[in-house]
Amino acid sequence: MDDGIFIGGGGDGYATPQGLLLKYGNRHGLIAGATGTGKTVTLQILAEGFSAAGVPVFLSDVKGDLAGLAQAGSETAKLHGAFLSRATTIGFDDFGYRAFPVTFWDLYGQQGHPVRTTISEMGPLLLARLLDLTEAQEGILAIAFRLADDEGMALLDLKDLQALLHVVGETRADLGMRYGNIAPASIRAIQRRLLVLEEGRAAIISSGNRRWIWPIFLRARFKSS
Repeated sequence: MDDGIFIGGGGDGYATPQGLLLKYGNRHGLIAGATGTGKTVTLQILAEGFSAAGVPVFLSDVKGDLAGLAQAGSETAKLHGAFLSRATTIGFDDFGYRAFPVTFWDLYGQQGHPVRTTISEMGPLLLARLLDLTEAQEGILAIAFRLADDEGMALLDLKDLQALLHVVGETRADLGMRYGNIAPASIRAIQRRLLVLEEGRAAIISSGNRRWIWPIFLRARFKSS
C-alpha cells in the first residue's frame, strides 16, 4: 500500500488486503484476540510498516517476541513455505525477508542502550520484579513509596531508596499502624538486593525476567529522496 500500512487479510481463500492509512496512524487502537490468533504478528507488521514509512516506533516487548525484527529471515528456513503460503492467502504481496534498524534499551546498559530514569518513575511494581521480591517484600516496598508520596520525599536514585528503607525500619512500629505490618527481615532482604543491583551484577535476576526491562526502539527506515 503506497499510502498506508498492510495489516492483514480475510484469509480462508478471501485475499482481501486490509490496511491502515498513514494519516490515521496517530489514532488509538487495540489489538485483541485469543492465544495464537496473531496479535503479536499484527503488531510486528505494523511496526515494520511504520518504520519503512519513516515513522519511528517504541515497543515494550515483555517476553522478547519482537526481538527478531533486528534480523532478516531466510528462504532456506524450515517455515519459509508456510510463511509464503499464508502471505498469498491474505493478500500480502510485499512479503519478503529484511532486517529493521532496532535499538534495545537496557537499564543495566549491558545488552542494549542504557536507560536513565529515577526510582520514583520506575515505581514499586517494576522494582519488585527487577529485584525478584516476595509478596511480603513487595508490600513493604509499596509502603515505602507510599510514605515518600505522603511526606513529599524525593526518590531519585538507589541511595535515596536505601535511606527511605532505613527510615521505614526505624519507624516501623508507627508506620505499621498506618500501612500494615512491616517485618525487619523483609527490609533487610530488600536492602541486600538493592546493593547487588547498585553494583551492577544483577545476580538476583534471571535471564527470563530481564526481558521485562527490554523495550525496543525501532528506528525509522528513512528513504532517500
